[in-house]
Amino acid sequence: MKLSIAARGTVAALFIAACQLAHAHAYPTHQAPSAGATVPATQKDVAIDFDDEIEPAFSSITVTDAQGKAVTSGKAEVDGSNKKHMSVGLAPLTPGVYTVAWVAVAADGHRTQGHYTFTVK
Repeated sequence: MKLSIAARGTVAALFIAACQLAHAHAYPTHQAPSAGATVPATQKDVAIDFDDEIEPAFSSITVTDAQGKAVTSGKAEVDGSNKKHMSVGLAPLTPGVYTVAWVAVAADGHRTQGHYTFTVK
């Protein structure tokens, strides 16, 4: 089956648009602690690396205990020399399960979000 020139042009345009959309969001490439990890109570921060630069003013990390109480010390910060890296300090932790919730707004304005848990032994 042969496609007309117009049909080929439409297919090409859709392919290009899909490729641009695939790169329009910032997704985590590394998390510390990682999802499902067990860490010591001395854990000092949560850090997430993304596959695209993120906007500091609109991106965040929150960490809560099993009762939903925030355990962060300060606001999340995007590294000035590596805008793909965001971290937040933690208050002293006690044994239990903690939830990390993150929001990342890419430099192009697209927003992604997610969450995961880790355990303190």
